[in-house]
Amino acid sequence: MNKYLSILVLFFMMTAATAFANVPVKVKTVSSQTIESLMTGLESDNYGLKMSSAYMLGELSSEEAMFSLMHMLRTSTNEEGRIVAALALYKISSPVGMNIVKKAVKFDGSERVKKLCNSFYNQYVKDNRVNDGKIFCTKN
Repeated sequence: MNKYLSILVLFFMMTAATAFANVPVKVKTVSSQTIESLMTGLESDNYGLKMSSAYMLGELSSEEAMFSLMHMLRTSTNEEGRIVAALALYKISSPVGMNIVKKAVKFDGSERVKKLCNSFYNQYVKDNRVNDGKIFCTKN
């Protein structure tokens, strides 16, 4: 039952993310205290807090969280955790973080995680026109 609930929550998060992806948003300055709190949430034993924190750090494009999210992608014992970490890294859109997502396509033990990481990486390449290790950003 818990597994199905997790999948349902993840589905709703991804649906909401895609539904609002093209909606212009006014960016407000995020305090360092907010980022610190979310980073603390990543280390929590509370599954929901950990998933929410990872997702929000991606939404905020927090480069400070990149290494923690990379660690989560490599070491999380559940698929949902690795998928949320990969999505957050995609939203941060750093070449270093996306390199880890690319490696997950090859080395992750889950076909589901590999498939989603591949989608995130392909979209990143499309957004940034990666060519021979050089990135030419096409985002506005």
